[in-house]
This record gives sequence, structure tokens and C-alpha cells, in this order.
Amino acid sequence: MPELPEVEVVRAALAPAVAGATILGVEVFEPRSLKRHDPVAGAFDVLLSGRTMQTPARRGKFLWIPLAPEGAAGDAGAADAAGAAAAGAGFERRSAIVAHLGMSGQILLREPGTVENGLLRIRLHIEQPGYGELWVNFVDQRIFGSMAVDALVPTADGAPGGLGTDEPLVPSQVSHIARDPLDPAFDDAAFSAALSRKNTGIKRALLDQTLISGIGNIYADEALWAAKLHYAQPASSLSRPRIRSLLAEVRLVLQKALAEGGTSFDAQYVNVNGASGYFSHSLNAYGQQGKPCPRCGTPIVREQFMNRSSHFCPRCQRLRA
Repeated sequence: MPELPEVEVVRAALAPAVAGATILGVEVFEPRSLKRHDPVAGAFDVLLSGRTMQTPARRGKFLWIPLAPEGAAGDAGAADAAGAAAAGAGFERRSAIVAHLGMSGQILLREPGTVENGLLRIRLHIEQPGYGELWVNFVDQRIFGSMAVDALVPTADGAPGGLGTDEPLVPSQVSHIARDPLDPAFDDAAFSAALSRKNTGIKRALLDQTLISGIGNIYADEALWAAKLHYAQPASSLSRPRIRSLLAEVRLVLQKALAEGGTSFDAQYVNVNGASGYFSHSLNAYGQQGKPCPRCGTPIVREQFMNRSSHFCPRCQRLRA
């Protein structure tokens, strides 16, 4: 499943092509890909046709493209945050295209007329002043991903909604998702305090998107290996220095994965141009079962965990009382 680095790679690559672009038309080939869209608010294609898109934003694994207010001229960046805050009731009039990639979703930029090899679910026909006409194709083999038009609501802390925007707004269906560790507004102290109250294992806590977002199985295993922590170590047993060390490793792993374009094990994760990431060559624990630990040489072990697997070094990452 695409995690923070993969979604951020897509967001950053989409930004120059969609910011300031006008949506000329919408084609929906698979209604199940609109499962998170509320039809009471209006038909997906009707709500988007003729609208101008702004710079994409991201929180955790969720990506959204704010829509310029109807009747307002679009721009390549976000609207003035202070003005948006002063508008108050104006928040209800703002909306965005929200995308979640699920297990196999892809957002691809294509030249008009390109034959799509994947399972095309939704297509946006757009025109951008600097690029001309483009297709934004949402391809999804397993239909776990989705697109929706959703209202933007104020953030609880008054900070920008996520990476890529200066506006204190977030889609309503993303508002319950915690900030991710690369978000400048992420609160390390609040996260540490929340962990001290958790009686679950530390990996389960890292996967809790209401506590810290963007981390999935791959990067949880990698960060825990780097921090020398067993996945089942009780979160409440970690000292504040250990939590600071873990957060530092989480950020290093995510930043390195970003620099390498994310992790691709198959064709299900690609960037907007269809290219794969290559962080899979840098993995120390995830998917490395039976191979020697890069740190001590002990074979990496794989164990069942929450209907998935955990990968760890039994020597470096001992479960401690």
C-alpha cells in the first residue's frame, strides 16, 4: 500500500501540472471508485466541470487538490491563509478533490489520446496555461482507492492543513487523520504523551493513523529496525529519549525513501509518469527475512502481525521488560 513517501512523490509531481488548471471534463468509468464521494452534495462530474484547481496538499496517505472558489480566478498557489481564516463561514463554500490510493491506486499524467494500459477508473480532462491540455488518469487495479469531492473545514489547531498548502483547511474526511512526522506542525511532545498512555505494542501505535499518519508496514519495520526496537515493545514502556530517537529514525527513513522516489515492489506503485521508486534496494528489515541483518549479521525474522507481517532482527531488536 502506498505510504507517505509514495503519496508525497505523486503530490509533488502533480503540483506544477494541475495548479491553476481548469477541469474541462470528467469521465467516470468505475462508480465504485467514488465510494467516498457523497452524491447528496452533487454528482462528482458536475461538481468539477469548469472548476480551477490549486496546488495539491497532503496529510499522511491522503492527497487533496483544493478547488478555487467558484467565480474566483485560479492561481498556482494556495489562497491567503489569513483571509481564509477571516472569512469564517466562507469555509463551507470551499471544496477539494480528495484522493486515496488504497492498495494499488495510481494518479497518472497523460497526453490526450494516450492509451492507458492499466485499469482506468476516472479521468479528468484539464487545461493548464503552461502545459496545455492533459489527462489526469486514476488507475486502480483492486478498487480499494477512491476519489471524492469533499468540503474543506478548519484545522483543529489553526495550522496549515498539510504539506503543500498554507491554508488552515483540511477535507472533512481527512480531519480525523493525525499530522504526519514530516509536517512542520507535527507536535512531538503531544505524540510522546499519547504514547505514554498506549498499552499496545509500538508498531501498532505507529500504524494508528489517528496518532501519527503516513506510516505503514514498510516504514514502521524500517524505523523500528533503525531504532533497535521490537515491534511488540509496549509503547508506554518507552522513555522520552527513546521516543525522540524513534521519531528521528522515522523521519530519516521517510526522507530517504522520498529522495529515492518511494518503494516499488511491483507495477502497482509508480509516480505520475509511470516510473517506479527504488527505495526497495535500501531496505534493511522489511521483506529481508532470512537475509543477514546489516548491523549484526543475524538472519532477519518475519512474524505474523495484524493480518500482515513484521520483519525484525531477533538480536538487535529484543523485546525488553
